[in-house]
Amino acid sequence: MLVNNNLYRPLEVILAIPVRTYDIDFMGIVSNIVYVRWLEDLRLKFLDEHCQLNQQIEQGYTPILAGTEIEYKRPIKIIDQVIGRLWLSNLGRLKWTVQAEILSNNELAAVARQKGAFISLHNGRPVKIPEELQKKYFQCQQVTQEI
Repeated sequence: MLVNNNLYRPLEVILAIPVRTYDIDFMGIVSNIVYVRWLEDLRLKFLDEHCQLNQQIEQGYTPILAGTEIEYKRPIKIIDQVIGRLWLSNLGRLKWTVQAEILSNNELAAVARQKGAFISLHNGRPVKIPEELQKKYFQCQQVTQEI
């Protein structure tokens, strides 16, 4: 089960997500594959705020996904107001994990977990987590421990 009731959400980003007509299936609900696109939108917002992609590319590395898990809680329809939340839940030397929630009309509609790493654009091998991201993550941990 992916549900995380922990309110500790380092580097959380929040995104209002419009439901488009092409997002719904023949039953009038958002197709499962759309959630993967929404997670991509959330990760891009995360990178914009915390570890900019263009700077990574200039420095010769980029993030990759190693896995995605999504647990659907309730259907989302085209008229629903959707909000996505994504945060960095674990950061190792080479790997990262983000968790996300998709809320529909302020009710939990889906939870997700994605794992990944950063790889060299020159040789395709994993590289250490960028120092900028490590600093931000560990600062969040310190603040939480002091509370």
